Amino acid sequence: MKPEPLFFRIGDLVLYRNNQLIAFNKPATLPVLSDKTQDKPLLALAEIYCHTRLYPVHRIDRPASGIVLFARTKQAASALNEQFQNRSIRKTYLAVVSELPATPEGTLIHFLEKNAQQNRSIAYPDERPNALRAELHYRHLDSIDRYHLLEIELLTGRHHQIRAQLAAIGCPIKGDDKYGAKRGNRDRSIHLHAWKLAFDHPVSGEREEIVAPIPEEKVWQAFSWQ
Repeated sequence: MKPEPLFFRIGDLVLYRNNQLIAFNKPATLPVLSDKTQDKPLLALAEIYCHTRLYPVHRIDRPASGIVLFARTKQAASALNEQFQNRSIRKTYLAVVSELPATPEGTLIHFLEKNAQQNRSIAYPDERPNALRAELHYRHLDSIDRYHLLEIELLTGRHHQIRAQLAAIGCPIKGDDKYGAKRGNRDRSIHLHAWKLAFDHPVSGEREEIVAPIPEEKVWQAFSWQ
């Protein structure tokens, strides 16, 4: 089933902008970069909006929503890529799950092996060949009738890391039937949101933090933790 069409104005998605960088609050199901579909990605829409070439410095999964940051110069892209590599960028997500982890707060460490053919990752508890170490910290924020809200600090950046690690502990993300959710969301989204991104500005060196409002969707809006 193909995702439903998205209706928005690209300018309304802008969260942050200056001469070096621009960030958008990506809607769920919009790809960041071109994929096997013919759908126009966020990068292409953003370049039309900015009237210039942009440089991707990270991405989030197509079914997820939230912050996507682009550099407007090669120098800014290089500076941000270095921060991602040395893990000085802080990435915080929100995830809705139907099962709570065993403890309200904790750190998960797995070893992820990517299956490119199936476009999914498998999380193993112990080291194994071709598997990469993956680490995240989670915290329970709130609960409603059937769902629970977790805050996730991503400490490494692996393919489908949050999705695979939460699934590995029996807490798949709402709508993520690829990773064990009982059913998918109608629009093919998953309830995973790139909420906060903190980094050093590539020119001033000052610490910046971007926050993306949560989606205007009934389950997201049902939580009253803020």
